[in-house]
Amino acid sequence: MGFRVSGHVARPFKLILEILILPKKNLLYTLLKLPARLALHFYCSKIIINKKDVLQIKGPLLIAANHPNSFLDAIIFATLFNHPVHSLTRGDAFANKVFNFLLKQMNMLPVYRLSEGAQNLENNYSTFTLCQNIFMKEGIVLIFSEGRCINEWHLRPLKKGTARLAMNAWQKNIPLKVLPVGINYSCFRTFGKNIILNFGDLIDNKDFEEDFSDGKTMAEFNAKLNSQLKQLVIEIDSDDKEKRKKIFPIAVSPVKKVILFLPSIIGWLLHSPLYYSIVLLLRKKAEDHFDSILVGLLFILYPFYLAAITLLTFYFTKDILSFLLVIIIPFTAWTHLQLKKQV
Repeated sequence: MGFRVSGHVARPFKLILEILILPKKNLLYTLLKLPARLALHFYCSKIIINKKDVLQIKGPLLIAANHPNSFLDAIIFATLFNHPVHSLTRGDAFANKVFNFLLKQMNMLPVYRLSEGAQNLENNYSTFTLCQNIFMKEGIVLIFSEGRCINEWHLRPLKKGTARLAMNAWQKNIPLKVLPVGINYSCFRTFGKNIILNFGDLIDNKDFEEDFSDGKTMAEFNAKLNSQLKQLVIEIDSDDKEKRKKIFPIAVSPVKKVILFLPSIIGWLLHSPLYYSIVLLLRKKAEDHFDSILVGLLFILYPFYLAAITLLTFYFTKDILSFLLVIIIPFTAWTHLQLKKQV
């Protein structure tokens, strides 16, 4: 099977049980988690994780990650971790009242930058307070320590937000642990990709001797986090495709190529109208958010696209077997993903 999460097996029955017993405030998050896990089989050729047990860890935990691929980064973590993950998200995404409601239902919390208006910066205090409450309830928060998203294979200078969240928690005697992680993609504008998740060593308050309100300790924290992330984030020149091919290999046996060739061609023909329509819409507009918006739109539109093909086939054939297309068509998409270039 092309999609692989090393040592990690999805637990659909557990997720269904969670949906039945979960409080209403988390309902949308949990409802989307199961289909998102299934969708990863079609969005990604392979996901390789260096420490599989990390996905089962409980809070209080602060995940400190790099940020190469917009909100797809947050989706990856929220989908793979067993326990709910609250993601810190750029504040301007919450400007619309409908989006504000939906994003908060999906465990996303707003963080504002100066470029989004100085008047909004004070709202960050409310978000940080929410994070502390999540930690006190043994929850998990995801922060992108670089601050800004840029599609590149490079670690950028870290902002102070991660250190502030950790120090505030430790000042309140919350036994918070910080988990450095490097998320690495084989490509950013090609559908179907390899992802390497490199988890580092946990950082806690025992790693520091100074007062947690001291600027020196904050600088020491950032230095420690930066040192780990440098080992976890894969550095590649944007024009060096050969290096990417070596780091993110796709090995397909000749036998597998022969078996999957025909369904792969069918899969390309069936899905091209939807896929290339979205690509043409986004190609010159999305920039560093292209990949994430593409995945988001496919996640929303694909069920309707699949239903339309199935119902039209049934309408013209009057054959009940037409409804098997609900399984066959996604299978052809999966076969195409196994054979297509990833870099």
